[in-house]
Amino acid sequence: MRRATSSPATSSARSTIFLPEELLACDAPSPPLGLIAELTHRCPLQCAYCSNPLALDPPASELSTDDWLRVLDEAAALGVLQVHFSGGEPMARRDLEIMVAHANRAGLYTNIITSGVLLTPERMAAILEAGIDHIQLSFQDSDAVRADGFGGYKGGHAKKLAAAALIQGSDLPPTTNFVIHHGNAGHVAAMIALAEDLKAERIEIAHVQYYGWGLLNRSSLLPSRAQLDQVTDLVETARARLSGRIAIDYVVPDYYAQRPKACMGGWGQRIINISPSGKGLPCHAAESIRDMVFPSVRETSLAALWSGSEAFARFRGTDWMPEPCRTCDRREIDWGGCRCQTLALAGDASRTDPACSRAPDRELMTGAIAEMATPVTPVPRCLAAVALGA
Repeated sequence: MRRATSSPATSSARSTIFLPEELLACDAPSPPLGLIAELTHRCPLQCAYCSNPLALDPPASELSTDDWLRVLDEAAALGVLQVHFSGGEPMARRDLEIMVAHANRAGLYTNIITSGVLLTPERMAAILEAGIDHIQLSFQDSDAVRADGFGGYKGGHAKKLAAAALIQGSDLPPTTNFVIHHGNAGHVAAMIALAEDLKAERIEIAHVQYYGWGLLNRSSLLPSRAQLDQVTDLVETARARLSGRIAIDYVVPDYYAQRPKACMGGWGQRIINISPSGKGLPCHAAESIRDMVFPSVRETSLAALWSGSEAFARFRGTDWMPEPCRTCDRREIDWGGCRCQTLALAGDASRTDPACSRAPDRELMTGAIAEMATPVTPVPRCLAAVALGA
């Protein structure tokens, strides 16, 4: 038996979303808060910390415009509140404005996560016309030479500053993002100063999260404990100084933690991620868990994927947890930590996250930190893709 559920008014030919009766049952999981729409893995930059998978989705495999519009309709009908257009570089898609406008008409809050290097005045006008709510602009460093060298894109920093000026002049709330690693941890004070100059309302200081290319280059990117402590002190001082004017979000690496983070707010609980080729993922790195099958939105509705797929159910909640997680008083706070990180370190996604001081595999985290003693030259994202045949 199937019941029709009305979707928000859109220009799509699909005016009604049909959900299976069983997915509307009271014991179904709560709807996701956000949809991460990874539109493409194409990107002009070559950042060695990129969290995209090593096997990048080729352009020919990307979802079509109509596919994405249907996904946005289904997201709104499911109860999603926010859509974050990301990549790669989402502005590499010429139909980005069409998707933003469609999401806006569906009642979704829209955010673009971008490097800014493809943002021109004409593109900015089109995106504003489409009804974008927010743009998050990323930087590799505070200095052009260092930033362009790491990103592998000459003139990229200057284009980012031009993009920041366009965003600032649009009345959108500017957010700047700086990714922190061993090579730039000493420049955080200058990064915060740059964000202030750009009139940012929010600053994200985010240490590299070690998935995809970041994991491949971990020995070169992981900061020392002294660097981490210095950055933390700088952030706390800036937070106190800028309180009431600029919000600062701070994301640390788990490698020096005593307890793991609640990755993505818990597996299959708050976020649904759609890859460029259409796979539905509980997080952007989930494909690294090779024994799992992730349904595609080409064949499966978003509602069925969220509520009925084994991939989303496998680590949702607490029933799957081993000891000491199962009886830990933080089990519904950190939700067992990060499954992809656990796989990368322990070789088994179902084990206790080694970021936890109580984990049986805790020494693996210590071993990863020890690798910093023999760092190697980081492998740029695009060049490595050719070498690996991705």
